[in-house]
Amino acid sequence: MIYEGKAITVKALESGIVELNFDLKGESVNKFNRLTLNDLRQAVDAIKADASVKGVIVTSGKDVFIVGADITEFVDNFKLPDEELVAGNLEANKIFSDFEDLGVPTVVAINGIALGGGFEMCMAADYRVMSTAAKVGLPEVKLGIYPGFGGTVRLPRLIGVDNAVEWIASGKENRAEDALKVHAVDAVVAPEKLQEAALDLVKRAISGELDYKAKRQPKLDKLKLNAIEQMMAFETTKAFVAGQAGPNYPAPVEAIKTIQKAANFGRDKAIEVEAAGFVKLAKTSVAQSLVGLFLSDQELKKKAKAYDKQARDVKLAAVLGAGIMGGGIAYQSAVKGTPILMKDIREEGIQMGLDEASKLLGKRVEKGRLTADKMAQALNAIRPTMSYGDFGNVDIVVEAVVENPKVKHAVLAEVEGHVREDAIIASNTSTISISYLAQALKRPENFCGMHFFNPVHMMPLVEVIRGEKTSETAIATTVAYAKKMGKSPVVVNDCPGFLVNRVLFPYFGGFARAIAHGVDFARADKVMEKFGWPMGPAYLMDVVGMDTGHHGRDVMAEGFPDRMKDDTRTAVDVMYDANRLGQKNGKGFYAYEMDKKGKPKKVVDPEAYELLKPVVAETRELSDEDIINYMMIPLCLETVRCLEDGIVETAAEADMGLIYGIGFPPFRGGALRYIDSIGVAEFVAMADKYADLGPLYHPTAKLREMAANGQRFYG
Repeated sequence: MIYEGKAITVKALESGIVELNFDLKGESVNKFNRLTLNDLRQAVDAIKADASVKGVIVTSGKDVFIVGADITEFVDNFKLPDEELVAGNLEANKIFSDFEDLGVPTVVAINGIALGGGFEMCMAADYRVMSTAAKVGLPEVKLGIYPGFGGTVRLPRLIGVDNAVEWIASGKENRAEDALKVHAVDAVVAPEKLQEAALDLVKRAISGELDYKAKRQPKLDKLKLNAIEQMMAFETTKAFVAGQAGPNYPAPVEAIKTIQKAANFGRDKAIEVEAAGFVKLAKTSVAQSLVGLFLSDQELKKKAKAYDKQARDVKLAAVLGAGIMGGGIAYQSAVKGTPILMKDIREEGIQMGLDEASKLLGKRVEKGRLTADKMAQALNAIRPTMSYGDFGNVDIVVEAVVENPKVKHAVLAEVEGHVREDAIIASNTSTISISYLAQALKRPENFCGMHFFNPVHMMPLVEVIRGEKTSETAIATTVAYAKKMGKSPVVVNDCPGFLVNRVLFPYFGGFARAIAHGVDFARADKVMEKFGWPMGPAYLMDVVGMDTGHHGRDVMAEGFPDRMKDDTRTAVDVMYDANRLGQKNGKGFYAYEMDKKGKPKKVVDPEAYELLKPVVAETRELSDEDIINYMMIPLCLETVRCLEDGIVETAAEADMGLIYGIGFPPFRGGALRYIDSIGVAEFVAMADKYADLGPLYHPTAKLREMAANGQRFYG
């Protein structure tokens, strides 16, 4: 053994060839943490010092090659002073460069995923052999940063500027054939042939058949583009990428600027340029939010996984109530491999559900994400029915009938009589208390909430709601089924509106107050979209439907009368009474016309403004910042209350629920992270300025305490 550490070993294979193997002890995957980097430093030095070494192959002892840097270390690292962060980055880069500069040929065998730092390690080798099952890429922009182990330097020199910009700015994972096409790797082989192919390559390089030094040279030199080519390559891509990424995500454009700055330098100087830009991005609030988001997502997955032990297997599901929602749930279940019965009392309901499922499947086929065979399989896995005939075999039933407690009570009691005693029944309700709905059932322990968000196929969140009598088995089985459907489940406790709607309605309440104080709804939409929401409040209300919004508000007012009850006539009341229900009937705050693709396009409708005139109680001069605060303060404070009331267990779950459920701007990291970024004390002081707007704007006693003690929601 030439070197043996906790993450890396180097052993002799045959005739001067050594194998550098990544196999991080105690972990299921390889990643670049401090330990691995330290091991790599020593391993490279040991190879350098051994004169008998003629060539190196790099392998992984795990199913993946290296998933990338250890993101859990980022949080502390990014807090370091700039100089320290740059120095640490250059030190890590020195290890990669010393590996690249070994006086012998190096070949890396990529057996599974190699992302971020993992792929940057691969690029430091002379040759790359990749398994057909592997994927490579540099996804750092998704964390608000860009590659920091030489990725912006080596990739453009390997695959050309255009391809490198596409890979880095999109952060996509690339399959083996695509990596070979652009020469990011040198060969692609079946997984079982990987070791053999790497050995063959290194032998050919040792014998002189392949000139590894010539292969290495472009990575050490400046980019081979003249001044005009550079300008054309960089300026056009910068403008395009900026348009795609939008103003709130600076990393993709910064990556291009860095490649451009470093184009005329050799490797070592270019890496210094990369390190300076990397540190600048690491210090942005966007990077902090997105790294935090990644870690919260991991926490969410861990929590969901913990339920696996108690979960029962779901081999057959059922949905009650076809229509758009039921069809969306049926599609999601079928496409992810769980057959599902879709029951409705009306033929037209069933037809509507089937049309929705086939439309969604057809779109996937169009985009090449599904074969026609798979589409047929998925459609066959949805069994429409108007009777309870096969319900005796069902493991879980999702009730998705109209949002009316009486109707739901009747349907739930009826279905309970047709399913096995151990079958789980879940209600896709958005606002009605689960404990209240459970009163209709003989076996309330087998009942919980399973709240999907519209459109089902797009929105990743599913709220799994625990009622007073819900068993852990019911929760665990529903969480496992949601995961199987490709969703991110968050377990919440019962209350009106649960987590997401309970938090959303105060936001709409803030919007209603802004209109009452003379704000133009189209202006409010523009301000909130600029803030980072996918759509503004008026447009969102139109998409949700005014009837749904009106009903939800009444439920919330009943549940939390002290702060959510509003006796004044609001903009939503006006729209609802005028039968302007939004997109569903072509008129809401905006009017809707069909565009060429048959999608509804919003247009300004003067009539809407006329209708709203009586609602304006007074005209206040509100700045854009005021408009943001009118809506964001109630939303944030309600999220705080949900955490304090134990509706969700952790700040991470609350924030992820808002990001996945209502499109809270990811670069702001969720409501609680947003409070942290302002500062808890500063947020409380800001809320107090709007105290006259009512109890929705009054911080809780506990939040004031946190502010006084200098506490935060995250670390």
